[in-house]
Amino acid sequence: MKASAAGTHSATPPPPVPGRHPQRWLILGVICLAQLTVLIDNTVLSVAIPSLTTELHASTADVQWMINAYSLVQSGLLLTAGNAADRYGRKKMLVTGLALFGIGSLAAGLAQSAGQLIAARAGMGVGGALLITTTLAVIVQVFDDEERVRAIGLWSTVSSLGFAAGPLLGGFVLDHFWWGAIFLINIPVVVIGLAAVVALVPESMSKQGARPDLLGALLSVIGMTSVVYAIISGPDHGWTSGQVLLPAVLGVLVMGAFALWELRVPHPMLDMHFFRNQRFVGAVAGALLVAFGMTGSLFLLTQHLQFVLGYGPLDAGLRTAPLAVTVVVLNLTGVGALLVRRTGTPATIAVGMSLVAAGLAAIAILGAGGYGGMLVGLVVMGAGVALSMPAMANAIMSAIPPEKAGVGAGVNGTLAEFGNGLGVAVLGAVMNSRFAALVPAAVGASSLPAALAAVEAGPGGDAERAAISDAFATGLETSQLVGAVAVLAGGLLAALLLRRAERADRPEPPAA
Repeated sequence: MKASAAGTHSATPPPPVPGRHPQRWLILGVICLAQLTVLIDNTVLSVAIPSLTTELHASTADVQWMINAYSLVQSGLLLTAGNAADRYGRKKMLVTGLALFGIGSLAAGLAQSAGQLIAARAGMGVGGALLITTTLAVIVQVFDDEERVRAIGLWSTVSSLGFAAGPLLGGFVLDHFWWGAIFLINIPVVVIGLAAVVALVPESMSKQGARPDLLGALLSVIGMTSVVYAIISGPDHGWTSGQVLLPAVLGVLVMGAFALWELRVPHPMLDMHFFRNQRFVGAVAGALLVAFGMTGSLFLLTQHLQFVLGYGPLDAGLRTAPLAVTVVVLNLTGVGALLVRRTGTPATIAVGMSLVAAGLAAIAILGAGGYGGMLVGLVVMGAGVALSMPAMANAIMSAIPPEKAGVGAGVNGTLAEFGNGLGVAVLGAVMNSRFAALVPAAVGASSLPAALAAVEAGPGGDAERAAISDAFATGLETSQLVGAVAVLAGGLLAALLLRRAERADRPEPPAA
C-alpha cells in the first residue's frame, strides 16, 4: 500500500507556478511569428525600389512616401494602440492588428499606382502599431518575473531576424516573381497567426474598463506623427528648412499639451507619474540611446561598406549579417537572462551598452583598414545589443503596472522609433559636417557621390579623388566615435539610475 501510494504520489504533476501560463512558450512562438511579419516589412521594401520606380512610374518623392507612410503611421499610433490594448483587450487588438496588416498587404500587392501603394502601406502601419504593442504586452501577462527576461530576449531576437532576413527575402522573391509578391507573402503568415492567436492566446485587459481618453489619443497621434515626420524629413530637406522646423515645433508643442492633459484627466492613457520612477527613467534613457547608436551606426556602416570599401549593395547587406547573427545566437542560448539573474539588471545593461560602444569604436578605428576589423566590431556590438536590449525592455515593463502593459509596450516602441530617427539624423549630421570641413573648398559638395562627380567634371586627378575618399572615411570615423561615446554615457546613466532605484526599493533593515 505504501509503495502504491508513493507511486501514485510521484505521478502527480507539479502544481502550476503562479503567473506562468501553461502554454506560454507556444504562445511566445505565435507572437514572434506575428512580430516577424511586421519587422520584415520594415526592410523588405528597400530592395524593391528599382522595380517600383519602373513599373509604377514612381518618382523619388513617391518612393520616399512608400517607405515613410508605414513608419510614420506606425510610430504615431504606438501609444494609442497600447492604450487600446489595455482598455479593450490585448487578444482583441492582436487579432485586429493581424487582420489590418493582412488586408493592407493584399491591397499593397495588388496596387496599380503609387498612390494606392502609399495608402496601403499606411493601413499596414495601423496594423503594425497594434501588433508591436500587443505582442510585448501579452508576454508580460503569460510569463512571470523569473522567465520574462528570457522571453523578451527571444522576442527581441525577432527584430534582428527581421533586419537580416528582410533584404534577403525581398531579393529572392524579386528574382522569381513580380514586385507585388513581397507583400502577398505576408498573407499566409497572417492567416496562420490569426488561427493560432484565436486558439491559444488568453484575453486580458485593464480593470479600469473601456474609458477612452479621446483627446489624449488625438494629441498623442498629432504630436508623435509631427515629431517623427520632422526627424524623417530632416536629412533630405535640411534641418533649418520650414518643412522640418514647422512640424518639429508643432510636435513639441502638442506633446507638451498631451503631457499637461494626461496630468489632469482621471484615467490617462499614459500616466505621467511613471516618469518619477527612477527605474522607468533609467530604462527609458538606455533604450533611447541603444537605438540611437545601433541604427545610426548601421546607417553609416552601409555607406562605409559601399563607398569606402567598395562593396555592392547585396554584398554590403550580407556583411552586416554577423551583427544580427550574434544577437540571435546569444538570445537563443539565454545568455542575457542568465546574466540578469546572476548580476542584476543594472550591471547587465552597463555591460551590454559598454559592448555596444566598444563595437562602434572598433568599427570606426579598425574598420578603416578593411572588413576584418569591422567584423570584430559587428560581433562585439551584437553581443552588447543581445545583453542590453532585453534587459532594458524588461526594466521598462517591470516599472509599469501589469494592467498598463500595452502602454508600456507603446512607450518601448516609441523610444525605439525616436532613437532610430535621432541616430540617423545626429550621426549623419556629424559625418556630413566633418566631411564638408575636410573636402577642398573648390569642390564644395556635401556628399561623397556629389564630390566625386564634381572632381570628375573638373581637372582634378587621382590625388584629389583619394583626398575626398579619405575625408569621407574620416567623417565616418568621427561620427561613429560620437555614437560610441553617446551609447556608453547612456548605458552608464541608465545603470546608475536603475541601481539607485533598486536601493530605494529595498526595505529598511530593522532597528537594533
